[in-house]
Amino acid sequence: MNDNLLYHERVTSNKTEALFLALTILFLVLLVWRVSVEGLDVLGVVFSFFFGFFFFYSVNYRTLIIRLTPEYLKLTFGIFIWRVPLDNIEECRLDEIPLLMRLGGAGIHFMFIRKRYRASFNFLEHPRVVIAFKRKEGLVRDISFSTRRPDDILRLIQEAVSANRATQHSVHSVLASLVGASGPTGGIHSA
Repeated sequence: MNDNLLYHERVTSNKTEALFLALTILFLVLLVWRVSVEGLDVLGVVFSFFFGFFFFYSVNYRTLIIRLTPEYLKLTFGIFIWRVPLDNIEECRLDEIPLLMRLGGAGIHFMFIRKRYRASFNFLEHPRVVIAFKRKEGLVRDISFSTRRPDDILRLIQEAVSANRATQHSVHSVLASLVGASGPTGGIHSA
């Protein structure tokens, strides 16, 4: 099922994948070393935790899938999915944040940017697009995500949002004219 797909992109990152794989292997080696020397002590549990954490990252954050339809933008990062209805998009633009925050990690992060709480689906080396919501989704007011084609996705989101608003305006106009034509009691009148 293609849901009238307007855009589809699979974003991967060799740098991010290499980083998480290296950290997974590092903590596996440390865990095996610690268990063979001391058994499963507190440090072994810590190494086990970090091994599991980075293994999950290695498996889950391999591919970000971006889908745009006439109704919504959908981001899928492993087992995590975020769906933004187009009628909740206030604006979209290139994400311009301080370098330290941009390079602060890969995966899914939550942070405050310019006093707005944001969810960020990102890789280390790709540019990001940010979407500002009209209505908060929980605490989140913005979402950003990495893409290899920021100009294309920005243009398509803006076009889809405009088309969505035009369609909603047409539907509201038709409904208003039907309600106005049938009177306040509805479309059925007694003689």
